[in-house]
Amino acid sequence: MLRNYIKIAWRNIAKSKAFSLINVLGLALGMTCSLLIMLWVQDERSIDQFHTNGPRIYQVMENQQWTGNDISTTSATPGPMASALTAEIPEVERSVKITWQEEHLLTVGDKAYKEKGRYSSPDLFQIFSFPLVHGESKTALTGPTAIVISEKVAQKLFGRTDVLGRMVRVDNKEDHQVTGVVRDIPATSSLKFDFVLPEAPYEKENKWLEKWENNGIRTYALLHQNADVKTVNAKILNMVRQHDKNVTTITTFLFPYEKAYLQSKFTNGQPDGGRIEYVRLFTIVAIFLLIIACINFMNLATARSAKRAKEVGIRKVVGAERSYLVGQFVGEAMLTALFSLLIAIVLVPILLSPFNTLTEKQIEIQYANPLYWLTLLGLALVTGIVSGSYPALFLSSLQPVKVLKGTLRFNSGAVLFRQGLVVFQFALSLLLIIGTLIAGRQVDYIRTKNLGLDRENVVYMTLEGDLPKRFEPFRQELLQAPGIQSVSSAGNDPMEIGSSTIGVEWTGKPQNDKTLFTQMAISYDFVKTMKIKLLEGREFAKGTITDSTNYIVNEEAARRMGMKNPVGQNLKFWGKSGKIVGLIRNFHLNSLRVAIEPLILRLDSVNNTLLVRTHPGQTEQALKSMERLAKQFNPAYPFAYRFADESFKEQYKSETLIGTLANSFAFIAIFIACLGLFGLAMFTAEQRTKEIGVRKVLGASVTSIVALLSKDFLKLVLIAILIATPLAWWTMYQWLQDFAYRIDIEWWMFALAGLLAVGIAQLTVSFQSIKAALMNPVKSLRSAE
Repeated sequence: MLRNYIKIAWRNIAKSKAFSLINVLGLALGMTCSLLIMLWVQDERSIDQFHTNGPRIYQVMENQQWTGNDISTTSATPGPMASALTAEIPEVERSVKITWQEEHLLTVGDKAYKEKGRYSSPDLFQIFSFPLVHGESKTALTGPTAIVISEKVAQKLFGRTDVLGRMVRVDNKEDHQVTGVVRDIPATSSLKFDFVLPEAPYEKENKWLEKWENNGIRTYALLHQNADVKTVNAKILNMVRQHDKNVTTITTFLFPYEKAYLQSKFTNGQPDGGRIEYVRLFTIVAIFLLIIACINFMNLATARSAKRAKEVGIRKVVGAERSYLVGQFVGEAMLTALFSLLIAIVLVPILLSPFNTLTEKQIEIQYANPLYWLTLLGLALVTGIVSGSYPALFLSSLQPVKVLKGTLRFNSGAVLFRQGLVVFQFALSLLLIIGTLIAGRQVDYIRTKNLGLDRENVVYMTLEGDLPKRFEPFRQELLQAPGIQSVSSAGNDPMEIGSSTIGVEWTGKPQNDKTLFTQMAISYDFVKTMKIKLLEGREFAKGTITDSTNYIVNEEAARRMGMKNPVGQNLKFWGKSGKIVGLIRNFHLNSLRVAIEPLILRLDSVNNTLLVRTHPGQTEQALKSMERLAKQFNPAYPFAYRFADESFKEQYKSETLIGTLANSFAFIAIFIACLGLFGLAMFTAEQRTKEIGVRKVLGASVTSIVALLSKDFLKLVLIAILIATPLAWWTMYQWLQDFAYRIDIEWWMFALAGLLAVGIAQLTVSFQSIKAALMNPVKSLRSAE
């Protein structure tokens, strides 16, 4: 019977080549996009899922409540937290503290490379599954001069990986002995590093980490088997306060490490999404694309049902059961789905490389994994059943007597159902188009918004090696070099300041005020170099000794402190009394997702980021000068820089990527929908050939015939616009709430998307309408006989 199904299905597919091609092409496109999206979703869901101890690993998080009722959640924790966890909580088997990833210079002989690494306490390799190919995981980080390097770094520095005991110079000042070589960190790990150093050198240089009131590292805990995380959370809730009675507004809790990558967003202390929202969104998009493609098949199959009615009637008369007919029609749909799947299997590997480039992933197709092939077969099976189910049920229900007598009349329900599918199809496409339009406008808004500083023609460079101690002569040489307009330095990227404090006192400060101030160390000419508007007062001035304890504040800081004329007023910062000497206009300190915060700038001669403003059009010349002087003042380090504009764009990489992907999928969705519309228009033109011939004989113009054939389809698109508009508005309104600074949703965005959909639909239908209208009426009437 199966053989018979396939044979009949193949004959029907071959008999209607044009409609079959439309079905196969639409389904193939839908499957290809859905497969690519599923690969991306699978990759996102696989991040941090490879650790053997995964279900028992937790990240320590902090809830901070500084002002009002708002609670902010951070993964930054105090330095003593990890040791206290293992010492005081019996349920904690091991714990580890790890610093943020930073670049350091690794030197072996005449080979020197800047690599990204971290400092860590000893239990790192016993908690996480980062296997050592050489060395012992228990002892690799126990000595103060140890270093664990990745296989990639070992190959670069030594040309091989069995290098235990060999020496590596770090930052041109300390020698470390290789105690372990770790397998390269997989792309599916959110915790990345090329080397790890023991915690001792870091803590020696950062004594502030010894205090419970300061946050600066991440802490992870491995719980014992069967330990109750709720019990542990109850024990560590007030751990910081128990160790420092002055800290009254901080609580801590454990969050599952396996969930941390996708669910990193917290609102008022509770998990509230993160990248998981994008994963869900694109899963829905993948389903939408498949549904739109399936609707094409269902519409064309039911529209052509009149041509299959006689076949159904004869089969029923000779004794065919309804189940047999259902099987036959579903079989045809599944055969079409299999053809489409074969095309998708070819297209996906071809498109995977540009898709990986776009998403900055390293997704690979696991051909050897049976699950991959089972997924493909499942996709074809589901697509075939969904596509073929309604046509099969509809056609198999026809009554043979009426069919053979020629008295069969299709009821209006079938037509309405088909029209409903077209409306649904275009409504989904419009949702994607409107979403893409609004997301694109928001990304443009972010790119072009006046941040309060000028990031154009600004170059960043890390002050490392000998540069911090030779900063002033280096700066003076830079100022004399061609192409350079101004030079300064700062403790952070000025558009990504992560340091904050409550240690600020001013005259009249309420006793219970816990305002959190963002703070940054700067050197001379910072305001001038970043082109920030100075509203009152002055910048820090060379030769003014008191400026070492003076401060510059932004408008928001002055407002929070209730100062109408802040310049000249007293301010105590971290116990140092001084005066406010300058008031600057607010500028964005971080992503536009968060509102501008109060900022205090303080003078510090030792910073880690060099800021250079170049003359417009002379950036290349300025970079050559910077490279020459960097090699002169800091010969051990390779010259490296980044543009402020690139750093800014990096903050919005996710939004830009999502916008690009949505743009592509919206285009494909509307293309598939139009493919179905094209098929329906072609079928309608065929059905009304005789009517068109008669109308032409009676004097109807080409325009009136095109209008006649087009209006029914355009009516459906207009209904789709009415349905999609409020849904799209609500969806995008919710998305925009994540941004403190955002565009307004305006009526013209919906009008533009609607016009676009109508225009594309009209173009699609017009081709068949004009072709039918231009046909010789004599031929039309003969062919329709």
